[in-house]
Amino acid sequence: MSLYRDTAVVLRVQKLGEADRIITLLTRRYGKVRAVAKGVRRTTSRFGARVEPFCHVDVQLYTGRTLDVITQVQTVDAFGLHIVDDYQRYTSACAVLETVDRLAAEEGEPVLRLYLLAIGALRALAGRERDSSQVLDAFLLRAMSFAGWAPALSECARCGESGPHAAFNVQAGGAVCARCRPAGSVRPSAHTLPLMEALLQGDWGRAERAEQSVRREASGLIAAHLQWHMERQLRSLPLVERTVPELIRERAAEAALVGTAEDGR
Repeated sequence: MSLYRDTAVVLRVQKLGEADRIITLLTRRYGKVRAVAKGVRRTTSRFGARVEPFCHVDVQLYTGRTLDVITQVQTVDAFGLHIVDDYQRYTSACAVLETVDRLAAEEGEPVLRLYLLAIGALRALAGRERDSSQVLDAFLLRAMSFAGWAPALSECARCGESGPHAAFNVQAGGAVCARCRPAGSVRPSAHTLPLMEALLQGDWGRAERAEQSVRREASGLIAAHLQWHMERQLRSLPLVERTVPELIRERAAEAALVGTAEDGR
C-alpha cells in the first residue's frame, strides 16, 4: 500500500454501494485517476462536499487493488459555488468536464496541459468576467489543439495555402480554399474564422468585439468539428448549443452527412 498526494479537479462521481462514491479526478501529475471516497454519502462525512464536480482539490490517496482510495481532501478552489446557480455557466462547465474526461482516455497518463486548460476554463467561468459561451469555445479549441485536432483557420486544411478562405469543412480539417473545397462545405461569415483564431490564441479584446451572430456561428462550427473528431456526441454540449441558430446546426449536419456518404463510396 502506498500513499500519494496531488492537486486535482473532480470530473464526475458515481454511486458505489450504500454510502460510497467513485470519484473520477484529473490530477496534475498522474492524469486521470478513479478512486473510492468511502462514506461520502453519509451526512456525517468529513469531505463529501469537497469531492463534487467542478471542485479543485488537494487530495491524498492510497493505491488499492482495483481502485485507489481517497483518504484526505482539502479544497483549493470551490468553483462550483459560482457556477451551479447560473444555467449557462453550469452547462458550459459540464461540457468542459465531459470533454476533459473523453480526451484523458488513459488512466494514469500525465496530461498536464489538459489539466491546466480545465482549471483555467473553470476559473474563468466561476469568475464571471467573460461570456461563458466564449470561455467554452476557447477551451474546446485549445483542447482540440492538445489532441491534435485543431481546425485550420488561416490556411487551407488540404493544401496549406494562406488565407483567408471563405469555406469551412469539418471532415477536411477546417478552412479550405476554392480549389480544395469539398462538397458540403459551409461558408461562414467573414468574421467567424478570425473570431475562432482569436479564441484559440487568447486574444480576448478581439473576441469580445465580435457580434452575437458571429459568436453563435463560431460555436456551431467548433461543436461540429469537435464531435466529428471524437466520433460521438457530447451529452452536455447540446444543452449549451440551444443558443446556436438552427441554420448553423443544419449546415453542420449536412456537411457531416455528405462527408459520411463520401467515406462510404
